[in-house]
Amino acid sequence: MEVIVEVEHLKKSFGKHIAVKGVSFNITAGEVFGLLGPNGAGKTTIVRMLTTLLLPDSGRATVCGYDVRRQAARVRQCIGYVPQALSVDGALTGYENMMIFAKLLGLKGRERERRIAELLHFMQLDDAAGRLVRTYSGGMVRRLEIGQAVLHYPRVLFLDEPTVGLDPVARRGVWEILAKLRRTSRMAILLTTHYMEEADTVCNRIGILNRGEMVVTGTPEELKALVGNPDASMDDVFTYFTGNFLDAGGDFRGIRQVRHISRRLG
Repeated sequence: MEVIVEVEHLKKSFGKHIAVKGVSFNITAGEVFGLLGPNGAGKTTIVRMLTTLLLPDSGRATVCGYDVRRQAARVRQCIGYVPQALSVDGALTGYENMMIFAKLLGLKGRERERRIAELLHFMQLDDAAGRLVRTYSGGMVRRLEIGQAVLHYPRVLFLDEPTVGLDPVARRGVWEILAKLRRTSRMAILLTTHYMEEADTVCNRIGILNRGEMVVTGTPEELKALVGNPDASMDDVFTYFTGNFLDAGGDFRGIRQVRHISRRLG
């Protein structure tokens, strides 16, 4: 299978704090790869390096065959990125947000209009396209952000906590949309999440980070087998490999961020 993301011995420090300690893994075309780990394990730092927002200190990473250090512009052309923080403007309509992104991505004329219309329909936002985004629900906002991120047909989509703060119905709606995207495009997806059930059902493979190191990678079934309990859940797997109990709601910082986003939208 085609390797679309390749990471070898990637390292990153902030002052004396080593955030990522020689991490290695790969992702193949059409695969959903989940990065799990306690808060501060290095998940977001890895995503930011792979999306060219942070330079690695050492090691090597390629995305779509392009080096994230030396060919950052090429990398950005083949990826989509939905950060954990808000990336839409609540004072604009859904259509206007999509138009701004399409122009930034270099889409032009009829192709731009066609792609915006296509994705608003795909994301089930046709009827809401003319409304201000501040009136959207959390699930609608996330679907709009994903729509923006895939306007240019990226080969890899990076999602940092894509369903944090959403209710179960909205979370399910986001993953149904992403499943449809994968079926129609064979897009690879790298996601971080605190929801263990979500990781179990959505991800083809999972990598568990702890204190900046990749502890283990494998399919959900392979990781459960390593625990030695046929009835193990992903919560059991997480605890076994990190020694941490995880509150699926995230930490206070995450909750505070969700509330801040809600205030900006409403």
